[in-house]
Parts: sequence; structure tokens; C-alpha cells
Amino acid sequence: MDRMAGGLVAGLLLLATAPAMAESPAEQISSFRLKHGEVRVVRDATLDRIAMDQARAMAAKDDLSHDALGPFNRRVAPAGAGRAAENIAYGYDNFEKTLGQWIDSSGHRKNLLLHNASRVGIASAKNASGKRTYWAMVIAGDYEPKGKGKGKQDKDKEPLVAVKREAAPAGKPKSKSNNCHVKLLGLCI
Repeated sequence: MDRMAGGLVAGLLLLATAPAMAESPAEQISSFRLKHGEVRVVRDATLDRIAMDQARAMAAKDDLSHDALGPFNRRVAPAGAGRAAENIAYGYDNFEKTLGQWIDSSGHRKNLLLHNASRVGIASAKNASGKRTYWAMVIAGDYEPKGKGKGKQDKDKEPLVAVKREAAPAGKPKSKSNNCHVKLLGLCI
């Protein structure tokens, strides 16, 4: 009995001193959002697919560009969200550093804090050489309740709001693409 109690105490001590499991990307984004008065987001399979398609397209072209697969509004439409934003980046191999980069950029931070966002998709892909990781995050909200919005679009309803942001670590070349709609503080919007 003493031996079993000793084993139990040792096991509990190991559990108490074990490092906490790393938060998932959605949990990291949610933690940031909660600290700034916004609600949690959960991973969404459709948004994950949209983000993965974007990350793979950028990696295949080795080009940081929101338009690697076409206009954002068209790419995000299958999600059925009323509002959506996209952050893209390259350079870091892990999400935590990429998220830190986005948090430190006012435009990317604004996307992370998109009001009424409830879902997120996150993906990364490496270029052909395997030396550069491309990231895409799509965050969305204002989803219509099931059964509504199947017919004509309401004239009074606001259109999809899409905001795009891209980031590259300092010292890395910017996007090869010159089709920026607006260039502000080095960001192609």
C-alpha cells in the first residue's frame, strides 16, 4: 500500500511539473482576442481549406501575394461569412512567431481582432526548396443562420467585408507581385 501511494505521489509530481501542452493556433488567436475584448474563434474546415489553398499557391509561386489564387472575395465566398479578413506571411517555421509578427503589425492586428469573428482557418506550406514557409490565416464572422440567405441577396444587407494583410520578416524580399491596390507602410492591400 505504501508503495502504491508513493507511486501515485510521484506520478502526480510528474504531472504537476510537466510543461503545459502548446496551445493550438486557434487557441493562441483566441487568447489574444479575449485579452482585447473580442470573442474566441474556432477552427473551421472550409476556412482551413481556403487558407491551405492560398499557402500552397504562394509556396508554389514562391511569391507572397493575396492574389496568388485570385481575388480574396471570390476565394472566401464558399465560407458563407458576412465578414472576412486574411493575413499572409512567410519566413517563420512556427505559428507562434508568425502570430507575434502579425500582432506587432497594426493592420494584421486589426484583422486578428476582426469584430464578430467566430471562425478561423490557418495553414502553412513550404516552397519547392523547402527553405521558406508561407502562412495564410483567414478569419471570418457574421454568418447567416441556417436556412436564410438562400434566395436573392437583400439589397439592404452589407456586402462581404474583406481586408487583406501580408507580412514578411525584416530583411526578406517583398512580394514579386506589383498588382497592389493600395500600398501603405510597406503593406500591399
